[in-house]
Amino acid sequence: MARPADDPTTDDPVALLSRLIAIDSVNPSLVPHAAGEGRIASFCADWLQTAGFEVHRLEATPGRPSVVGIARGSGGGRSLMLNGHTDTVSVAGYEGDPFQARQRGNRLEGRGAFDMKSGLAAIMVAARRAARRGLRGDLLVACVADEEFGSLGTEEVLGRFRADAAIIAEPSQLEITVAHRGFAWFEIVLSGRAAHGSMPEQGIDAIDHAGLVLTAFGELRRALRALPPHPLLGTGDARVAMVRGGEDAATVAAECRLTVERRMLPGQTPDEVEAEIRSLLTTLAGSVPDFRWTLTRLVARAGYQADPTWPIVRTVIEEAATVLGAPPPLRGEPFWTDAGLFDQVGMPCLLFGVQGGGAHAATEWVSVDSIHQAAAILEQTALRFCGAESLEPTLPQGLG
Repeated sequence: MARPADDPTTDDPVALLSRLIAIDSVNPSLVPHAAGEGRIASFCADWLQTAGFEVHRLEATPGRPSVVGIARGSGGGRSLMLNGHTDTVSVAGYEGDPFQARQRGNRLEGRGAFDMKSGLAAIMVAARRAARRGLRGDLLVACVADEEFGSLGTEEVLGRFRADAAIIAEPSQLEITVAHRGFAWFEIVLSGRAAHGSMPEQGIDAIDHAGLVLTAFGELRRALRALPPHPLLGTGDARVAMVRGGEDAATVAAECRLTVERRMLPGQTPDEVEAEIRSLLTTLAGSVPDFRWTLTRLVARAGYQADPTWPIVRTVIEEAATVLGAPPPLRGEPFWTDAGLFDQVGMPCLLFGVQGGGAHAATEWVSVDSIHQAAAILEQTALRFCGAESLEPTLPQGLG
């Protein structure tokens, strides 16, 4: 007898996605006093426990829990971690009820439908199906907090758990993301000396010095864009994101603060780009009288590059080709993802997820067909990578 669609252990990832959308999990680091991940983490923990997984709840930051479910293998196989984030961005300005999944033909709408509760549903269902058929290696499902802001969840999970490889189910249009750029944010404080606006020669204008920094960053940006591009990511970039300075119209500014961003390619480190910016400022200080500055690194994340010959990459390509009818393209992303953290600890990983659109937008949607396809591909990947007695494919449901 078939289980009802709302059974917590259902094999239907679309039904599970609808339940996940209904849970408010807006990231409180983005929206003060938002719901956060507590309720959705409890739901995922209960779902995984009912499905027979060994469940661990991690909450080093109070109110920001992540959950890891483990299906222990019988031995002799490789381990695999499937990773998905539970938090979403704000629902302000969303058209309609953001917590009510609404299906229109092959589109299912709701906040998080694309980014990335669909991926979360796909990895949970795929892992349950694979575990039920028996695995030799361990299969881990990581439902992580805070990907949309600071990646607290994946950092905490990687502090406790490792695997031979990982798949992050971020939406990728059923293509395989094998590279993304890194980023670093810095604050530059320029110190001048206040003076009356009628006698500016008695002061040191920090805003005037900020103009020199803006010019220098423009030159850096042009130099970066002139370098040979990465085949998937293009070039690095640099820009001044914010400028704050001055007290009133009649006073020479004694201080000006600039927030700057540096986007970097795989292989470049935050230390290297910080040294680059320090060199730029040191050069200005050597040629401009009374140019005084401090530089503070706010946050920095290195880029990521997978090796296409890794077993996990080859396995996903082969299983995706079986389900989709052709090998999926390899792609790069201009933005940063949690894959950078896996790369830093030496765990081979890739990103693979659903088709759709509207991430962070007023209407967010996912292709229903692609949810079934992603779940089937992830199930077969787990069986192949971890090792299983039966490799007969589970055909995607709901197609055609």
